[in-house]
Amino acid sequence: MKTNLIAELQWRGMIQDVMPGTEEQLLKEMTTGYVGFDPTSDSLHVGSLLPIMLLVHLQKSGHRPIALVGGATGMVGDPSGKSAERNLLDEVALNKNVTGVSDQLKKFLDFENGDNKALLLNNYEWMKNFSFLDFIRDIGKHITVNYMMAKDSVKKRIETGISFTEFSYQLLQGYDYLHLHKNFDCKIQIGGSDQWGNITTGTELIRRKGGGDAFAFTCPLLTKADGGKFGKTESGTVWLDPTKTTPYTFYQFWLNASDEDAKKLVRYFTLLSKEEIERIEKEHEDAPHLRALQKVIAEDVTTRVHGKEALDAAIIASNILFGKSTSEDLRKLNNDQFLEVFDGVPKAIISANEYTNGLTIMDALVAKSSFLPSNGEAKRELKANAIAVNKEKVSESYVLTKSDLINDKFVLIGKGKKNNYLLIVEN
Repeated sequence: MKTNLIAELQWRGMIQDVMPGTEEQLLKEMTTGYVGFDPTSDSLHVGSLLPIMLLVHLQKSGHRPIALVGGATGMVGDPSGKSAERNLLDEVALNKNVTGVSDQLKKFLDFENGDNKALLLNNYEWMKNFSFLDFIRDIGKHITVNYMMAKDSVKKRIETGISFTEFSYQLLQGYDYLHLHKNFDCKIQIGGSDQWGNITTGTELIRRKGGGDAFAFTCPLLTKADGGKFGKTESGTVWLDPTKTTPYTFYQFWLNASDEDAKKLVRYFTLLSKEEIERIEKEHEDAPHLRALQKVIAEDVTTRVHGKEALDAAIIASNILFGKSTSEDLRKLNNDQFLEVFDGVPKAIISANEYTNGLTIMDALVAKSSFLPSNGEAKRELKANAIAVNKEKVSESYVLTKSDLINDKFVLIGKGKKNNYLLIVEN
């Protein structure tokens, strides 16, 4: 039984604009809808997650989603939300980007099962043989320049300058909708609110090129409560590709959301019911320091994007940083995870020969690392039971051996709960 998709998205705050008749169409029959993703990079970022979740909800409510990768439109560049002309990509870079984006989209939707199984399409397939003359004759004549100039994405760029290439983008996106409407019975286009102008060009083109039902709705653009851009951190964009943004950093991004943002994000990015979300919000209000909302979001989204194993490693890494871990937790991390968790922690590098010939804890603390300024201080801290090797307390007589090496490479030495340094043994 189909659910009321629009009502579901409205209580979640995921609807900005809805074309009249959209809700009625979705309640009437199984409907095909699409979202376009321009491959400007070989990875999507967290800002792409909201339109992806709209497709997830579309399929979950019994309708058929199309994820459209813009192999053709990616060659042109969408002016929406841009203050300057985008750099054009060469074919090799574009193909790499299309492959990367396509692989990521496959993680979110069911492309194998049911009458409403998802489709993954590339608009280059129907644009590659379309000549310029054919396009301006068959498509361009149906949309006036006045109509195109009235779009916000164009008006905002007129003063600073917009090329014909980007000016024509809305026609290409409009043609995508027309093609999907004719060949896949697609009746709904979905996107961010900055896409409304491009989307309505598509519905107008369908109306003028032969009629038929064509609807649309958009989601709000994501911003943080403080007005900052969502998905940006001090280190840059938060990507879905684990080689660009590691699962640990990805997990921490959600965990560090403000309480105000978390109330919005839990509705956007999890599939929890209204009752479940309200229960977690109550838990959070009763004990905000436990960050119940942030943990639910971080665990749900990290699992969806990177898998359960990556989530478990991210949780272990987080616990290590905040002092709630054991030596066994350290040994569960691979080299990359270990270095990431202790990024910024002081490090000392020694040779394997120096290490295997017998390294006393005193030398490790002072002579080989300068972690502590003097032997006297090292002795005081050791007598106070404040020094740990790989999270295990040690005494002044302790000698580091091969068994202390994590991944045959690392030894973590700590003073108290928050002061650490990393000993790296190299051949």
